[in-house]
Amino acid sequence: MSDAAYAIGVDFGTESGRVLLLDLAQGTEVAVHVVRYASAVIDRELPGTGERLGHDWALQDPDDWVAVLEQGIPAVLGQSGVTGDQIVGVGVDFTSCTVLPVDEEGTPLCNHGRLRGRPHAWPKLWKHHAAQPVADRLTEVAQKRGDAFLARYGGRISSEWYFPKLIEIWLQDRDTYDCTAAFLEATDWIVWHLTGTESRQLCTAGYKAFYDPEAGGIPPAEYFEAAYPGFSDPQAKLGHEFAALGTRAGVVCDEIAQRLGLPAEVAVAVGNVDSFVSVPGAGVREPGVFVSVVGTSICDMVLAQEEVRLPGITGVVRDGILPGLYGYEAGQVAVGDMLAWYLRELLRERSYEELERDAAALDPGETGLIAFDWWNGNRSILADADLTGAILGLTLQTRAQDIYRALLESIAFANRRIVDNFTEQGVPITEIVACGGIAVRSPLTMQLFADVSGLRVRVPDSDEIPARGAALFGAVAGGHYPDIFTAIEAARPRDRHVYEPDARAKAVYDRVYAIYREFYGLLGSERSKLMHDLKHIRTSERN
Repeated sequence: MSDAAYAIGVDFGTESGRVLLLDLAQGTEVAVHVVRYASAVIDRELPGTGERLGHDWALQDPDDWVAVLEQGIPAVLGQSGVTGDQIVGVGVDFTSCTVLPVDEEGTPLCNHGRLRGRPHAWPKLWKHHAAQPVADRLTEVAQKRGDAFLARYGGRISSEWYFPKLIEIWLQDRDTYDCTAAFLEATDWIVWHLTGTESRQLCTAGYKAFYDPEAGGIPPAEYFEAAYPGFSDPQAKLGHEFAALGTRAGVVCDEIAQRLGLPAEVAVAVGNVDSFVSVPGAGVREPGVFVSVVGTSICDMVLAQEEVRLPGITGVVRDGILPGLYGYEAGQVAVGDMLAWYLRELLRERSYEELERDAAALDPGETGLIAFDWWNGNRSILADADLTGAILGLTLQTRAQDIYRALLESIAFANRRIVDNFTEQGVPITEIVACGGIAVRSPLTMQLFADVSGLRVRVPDSDEIPARGAALFGAVAGGHYPDIFTAIEAARPRDRHVYEPDARAKAVYDRVYAIYREFYGLLGSERSKLMHDLKHIRTSERN
């Protein structure tokens, strides 16, 4: 291995993209550049068109993604003094399922003038939930037919996934659907943009589009036809070939290489998902570790030697995270989003730092509150996008910091509920490894994770775990490492902090959690129609 070898990891998030330059000899992060998306999350109207969006819509602008590459890669090279010929590979990761329709050349349909005013021609962000009725219909039909694939996804289909979003286009804008040559994960599209070659990967096909090579591919066309008569060729926009993670998708094409300051022969790995690349990025390669990426939302990953089809997960796929292992996915939809809402809408004069300090001064159970982090629905274990948030136990003595701590505790309780779901179904969990913005910036949240779950929580010493993992896959694609396991060992980050559970706090939280579980079942399952009706009344009045 050369002593002067570097890889670039590009992490496309919800609000911004981050470009990281990784020194492969030292395993150190040499430079990072953050590019905010000019259009951010498009959830009210289409840019420059005035076209209003419906409730639960969330779109993005692909030009923002290109700007991340064109600003970020030259920036990290300039900051570091590293030359393009020292770069052995580029890896990218994206939020998922973030998908977009493109033409035969890979051009996003929203960049076609006549389609720009059509919402369905734009990329749909992972948290686009307007397709929930489609997801519900697909779940209902799979249950009635007894389709075995449903068990791989916890028994319910999410509006965040591939086919609900695709069928939504087919139902509501047939012209845009017919113009769509391919409906691509954004991570695959950015690889196509870099290399000029379309290359779809196994990861998102498995987790978001029901693809299972051992079962012969996706569910049969009869299933989709039963749900939506006329939707008879489900793979028409999905494709039929999917590359394994770490595969070399191609090299940076000449035109793009010149703009980025890279030689054209730099290898590009097939795309990946921001949460999944966090597993190797955090230095995790062994089963039983609960990896939690804590940011705008939470994605949880667990590796295992065997497959257990347990309820409440969002997918289990062999080779989906690391080769040779089954990768489980679960998560929480509103985390950083929920905290940002609290400050933005109710406490504009307070800061996170102030609330964190005041909330940390409170004892376990002192607030007398229980909250449910369903501000954007529930991903795991209820898989119900129509649930809405709740705070119970409010009194005239309740203060701002009490509510803030209750929101943090709601995140920790939901985390334990997911951990319990794994352990109760026979998938052991030994510790939590947490990364992401909140894991770094909120020691209180991490201590709550430990105290509520009773597990040790490790936070790696890196602010850019997903980009770090993407860079490792880029290095594998470039031939610097023979496989991702070797890459993990060579570049494993140190721990920034380790949180041990406090026995006294754990005893109190066990009591509160027992109450939480009762309300969780009542509001989230047994009487969930009450929550649904409240949301439906509000949305119908808005429309």
